[in-house]
Amino acid sequence: MQINAAQQLKSPLGDTRYYSIDETTREGFHIRGEAKLVRTNRSILVTGQFITVVRCTCSRCLEEFECPLEFEMEEEYFPAGAIPNGLAGPVADDMDGFAIGGDHILDLNEAVRQNILIGLPAKPLCQVECAGLCQRCGYNLNYGPCNCVEKQGDPRWTPLGALLSTEIAGDNYGST
Repeated sequence: MQINAAQQLKSPLGDTRYYSIDETTREGFHIRGEAKLVRTNRSILVTGQFITVVRCTCSRCLEEFECPLEFEMEEEYFPAGAIPNGLAGPVADDMDGFAIGGDHILDLNEAVRQNILIGLPAKPLCQVECAGLCQRCGYNLNYGPCNCVEKQGDPRWTPLGALLSTEIAGDNYGST
């Protein structure tokens, strides 16, 4: 996702160009969207809306799934040296943004990668109703119930359970 910005750097302030993006990044993310490049007095401002699909691991059942991801990007790209129109440009190392190389190539890859990482869900779920894993055997409960025997309670609670059972059987609720 590289764009030659030499002509735009020579253009007057406010010059706007649009680029359709349908490429795969170095990390293997297929990105689609549109980038808008605007010439400012010190840089090129890149904005855009993009979509991609990221392989995630479900935080409940640990299954891999494809997670669609939409993100917006707004990044500033500074020329590495003097702007080709003769004006002295800022030094890219002093600015908070990305650098346009000496060959005037504006590389979107790193900015896109960072925006994808920021946009990933903290706890991705393969589906909203993901049942997760059985706490005893680790079976994926999305495929149905496991064959675990129902856990027996702590034997120290047996007398309390017996008392509760006799109250329910005698229907002693509410009587004084």
